[in-house]
Amino acid sequence: MAVISMKQLLEAGVHFGHQTRRWNPKMAKYIFTERNGIHVIDLQQTVKLADQAYDFVRDAAANDAVILFVGTKKQASEAIKEEAERAGQYYINHRWLGGTLTNWDTIQKRIARLKEIKQMEVDGIFDVLPKKEVALLNKQRARLEKFLGGIEDMPRIPDIIYIVDPHKEQIAVKEAKKLGIPVVAMVDTNADPDDIDVIIPANDDAIRAVKLITSKLADAVIEGRQGEDSVEAVEAELAAGETQADSIEEIVEVVEGANEIND
Repeated sequence: MAVISMKQLLEAGVHFGHQTRRWNPKMAKYIFTERNGIHVIDLQQTVKLADQAYDFVRDAAANDAVILFVGTKKQASEAIKEEAERAGQYYINHRWLGGTLTNWDTIQKRIARLKEIKQMEVDGIFDVLPKKEVALLNKQRARLEKFLGGIEDMPRIPDIIYIVDPHKEQIAVKEAKKLGIPVVAMVDTNADPDDIDVIIPANDDAIRAVKLITSKLADAVIEGRQGEDSVEAVEAELAAGETQADSIEEIVEVVEGANEIND
């Protein structure tokens, strides 16, 4: 049985692609037709490829893979955070900082700074510092948490990256490719599928579509780590409760009290 049904895909609007004039010809084989100037994604392929993506992520998770969920666009930000946390994994849901993977040592230093500031508050150091200095430290912490909070406890460079909208997250894709990290992605009709290892043809602009696909991959992680029964238990509990990359230098400047990163 497919992990996502055709009905679920249709209801979430997964089949709606971009305007035909914005398409990437490399996505032609994943397009069913064109209607009113909009490409319609072939959902039969989405069903099949979503199954393959699920199996790939589940099997990797069973071998203790570290999986990074990435989606910085407005439509993806909330689902990326919620589903990564539900799966016990890691995420980036605001701006991708250039060098997040390829300059991991520097990123770790920034994460260490974040943890240091948090510990200062726990230890009561904030209580004896001037209010102005405390305000500056809180500002630094807020910025670091925004961009690095989702990977604060990530033990190493991820083994797999799941991306919503690789067209927008091109820097993340390039860094993953450079390091040989497999990329699983929701790929819309305007994207280049060539650099994606595991493709899920899908509308990456609809909140419901992003939530549906992302939640299924989170389920795959849970099943791989804990077994299928755990996924069913989580689902039962939920039912009952109803591209421009910023450089690392920029975040360093913020932490050191120099320039601010604009939202």
